[in-house]
Amino acid sequence: MAFVNTKKMLEDALKNGYAVPAFNICNLESAQAVAEVAGEKNVPVIISVSEGAGKYAGYDYITAIVKTASKHYKNDIALHLDHGKTFEACKAAIDAGFTSVMFDGSALPYEENVKETKRVVEYAHSQAKYVTVEAELGKIIGTEDMIHSDVESFTDPDEAKDFVNRTGVDSLAISIGTAHGVNKSISTPIIQYGVIDSVHEANPNLPLVAHGSSTVPAKWVDLIKKYGGEIKKSQGISEEDIVKMSKTAICKINMDTDLRLAHTAGVRQDLAENPNHFDQRDYNKAGKKNVKEQIAHAFELVMGK
Repeated sequence: MAFVNTKKMLEDALKNGYAVPAFNICNLESAQAVAEVAGEKNVPVIISVSEGAGKYAGYDYITAIVKTASKHYKNDIALHLDHGKTFEACKAAIDAGFTSVMFDGSALPYEENVKETKRVVEYAHSQAKYVTVEAELGKIIGTEDMIHSDVESFTDPDEAKDFVNRTGVDSLAISIGTAHGVNKSISTPIIQYGVIDSVHEANPNLPLVAHGSSTVPAKWVDLIKKYGGEIKKSQGISEEDIVKMSKTAICKINMDTDLRLAHTAGVRQDLAENPNHFDQRDYNKAGKKNVKEQIAHAFELVMGK
């Protein structure tokens, strides 16, 4: 793999009408799973790390793991900070060697979001190895890791145009009806394709990003419940919407929850069926197998490969 930023990756996706999946990881097994599947398919991929995962594993440890993975295959890989809430968090990821960061100022007043996003962009773009910056406008409902919002507000296209012109961001996460977490709504979320089209029309050269796009597969939820887990409510984005979104100006589709569910299902099943297992390598291998299966399916949905 070539260890790259997301600029050319997402620009090519925009030009050719597809999307690149971004998979959140937090440990060796999940990083290996993403790298191995993407490498075998020879497709570009974005490995994302939340602030919480960065604190858990260490930005420098994660950079070393992903850089090592990039040496084993020929396709492009980007290492991206997901939902950096402060300039300091973004700077820490950049200084650790991340090739892309997201500054999420969506909870801030608009002018403060502009100011802080521009500050991150100026620092990221000043690096010897150009680091790309994603920002967010609008509010995406749901809870995941350190992200929570009870309010949903769709992205305004005119505001997005002003924001992009004033900040110089490389990509923009927009609110279109997706949601973070394992329980996205009581019924299937309704994706606002008109919002995608209008924001794209206002910013025709800008790659757009969909967060909260896990499908929350019933097979993993059912396995977790079967082997003693408790998930009271679960609801994801439909697979049909994932396919449809990938053919719009959405050039990056984020998935986190699906990988967590797949890994947990594998671990629970392995420990239940093999009560003598106490070696982490045994049950983590089972979890990784499921994660690879889920990632391969996601590539089929998002890229048709």
